Amino acid sequence: MRRTTRLTRLAAASLAVALATPAAALAADYPAPGDPGRVKPRPGGSKVFKVCTAKQAKALKKARRGKGPNCSPTIQAAVDKTLPGDTVKVPAGTYKQTVTINGHRHDGIKLIGSPSNPRKTVLDLKSLSRAKRQNGVMINSADGVTVKGFYARNYLGNGFFAINVNGYTFQNLVAGWGGTYGIYAFNSKGGTIKDSEAFYNNDSGFYIGQTPKQSKPIRSIVTNVSSWGNQLGFSGTNMRYVTITKSRWYNNGLGIVPNALDSEKFPPPEDNVIADNDVFWNNFNYFRGAPFEVRRGAKGLSYPVGSGILLYGSRNTTIERNRVFGHFLLGIGAVGALELKDRDLAAIRGVTVKDNVFGRDGTDLNNYDLFYPGTITAPGSDRDNCFSGNVGVQKTLPAAPAPTIHECPFSGDIPVDAAAFGSAAGWLSDPTHEAAWVRHDHPPYEGITPLVYYRK
Repeated sequence: MRRTTRLTRLAAASLAVALATPAAALAADYPAPGDPGRVKPRPGGSKVFKVCTAKQAKALKKARRGKGPNCSPTIQAAVDKTLPGDTVKVPAGTYKQTVTINGHRHDGIKLIGSPSNPRKTVLDLKSLSRAKRQNGVMINSADGVTVKGFYARNYLGNGFFAINVNGYTFQNLVAGWGGTYGIYAFNSKGGTIKDSEAFYNNDSGFYIGQTPKQSKPIRSIVTNVSSWGNQLGFSGTNMRYVTITKSRWYNNGLGIVPNALDSEKFPPPEDNVIADNDVFWNNFNYFRGAPFEVRRGAKGLSYPVGSGILLYGSRNTTIERNRVFGHFLLGIGAVGALELKDRDLAAIRGVTVKDNVFGRDGTDLNNYDLFYPGTITAPGSDRDNCFSGNVGVQKTLPAAPAPTIHECPFSGDIPVDAAAFGSAAGWLSDPTHEAAWVRHDHPPYEGITPLVYYRK
């Protein structure tokens, strides 16, 4: 008993040090979080404002007052004209501009680029000053806004960002070559992110964080998205009421990571669903080179590279019907959030992992399919977690039969497996991030090339 306790304490100390410097969710000078408010009726505006093409913009500049093309010279100028429910249409082209949609005066507006091919309408921030390069499109305190059909690139903060809103739709978007997050919703209630792609972001491709607690929850839906080449495919610090489904998460350092941190309000993540996704080949060791600057904060965010889905503190979360394969470290895992001050909130509780398919019919295995070391925060804090109906499971940590991995349904406290937890601490303290990997070649998959080391 004394030896087990000592192992646990040593492992806990090591893991806490490894995770002590998380990347800040609010890396830029963002608006202060406010109350997203109550659900409002969707406005029904009727006006359409058009943004000038490059040729029209030149003609408008030369025209006398009151004459010339009926269009706005910039996207921002068109947005500023809108009232609730109006539409702004942006023609194909490259715009060295950012867009801010600020305040309830713009509730429910639609900002429309090229939905059938977002790469035709580009927001390229590369030539702007550092202060102006933060966000491609930012929505602040404007509810129910739709942004559709744009490619944001070379931003320092986020490609598309919603904060302090009640409802939003991000659709047909591409966010890449970015600074922090590709598509990001923070301190907001409800929303939809769909039919979009994010790549080469210094933190995560997609992110929903700091979701306020709600007595009548409004779910956020992430569906039919692709995330690749990021440090994390999806990060969700203290997110709740989120469904992630029918999407592809591959070639990131780690695929999907709901996590509990004190750096944002409302821990822990809870009432989330991760279902029917393809999660594969998340073995990108960005520490050895990346197309983005690996910032100091991100270097401190030592989640285990080579992993598919990892819960870092979670409650009442379901992971089901996902296809998880080709990871050099682990497929699906769960571990308490050690550095969270409230040990009770840090726990893994009420988590169900069921009906997932591992290893692609034995042709593209994960090193470990399942990882769960049990209670590592406070005695009795982890409970009611179960694993059931998963297909293709060949290897678990701790090894089956494990005192921490129970068939569903299960109700009760879960002990700690000190050896399994010690292994996890070793993963995070490894300076190479690869020592525990079991490598193998991958059979072809839909024309995608595996990304382990970035080469220009």
